[in-house]
Amino acid sequence: MKYFIAADHAGIDFKAFVKELFETRGHEVIDLGPNTKDRVDYPDFAAKLCKEVLANEGSKGILICGSGIGMSMAANKFDGIRAALCHNEYSAKMAREHNDANVLCLGERVSGPGMIEAIVDSWLNSSFEGGRHEGRVEKINNLFGSCRV
Repeated sequence: MKYFIAADHAGIDFKAFVKELFETRGHEVIDLGPNTKDRVDYPDFAAKLCKEVLANEGSKGILICGSGIGMSMAANKFDGIRAALCHNEYSAKMAREHNDANVLCLGERVSGPGMIEAIVDSWLNSSFEGGRHEGRVEKINNLFGSCRV
């Protein structure tokens, strides 16, 4: 599986840690930056990652900022992206199994390394169940543009 990873300045330390977790579990990880702790704007990196995920069929993404909230909000602006902010194993499992999330969002300032590793393992060991969830995911996908006033 190919994963793209990006962060902002508040998520850069965990970016290296999470990249290594995915790689040691056999996944290709493409780092989209940044590479320093200089201040950057998270929407720029969320956009960069989402464009890559959408252009590379079957790939997924990982976004990290201080809380994970900004990255998830920015990523979910993209039609075809289902970004899930996960703070524990259960939320990661449900994001994959019930919502077919294709982008995992994490918060460096709200989770420690042990929890991040548990979230990653739960994410990687789960897959979309389909069935009754397919119609709901399709409804999510069809919301784009229909919610404008």
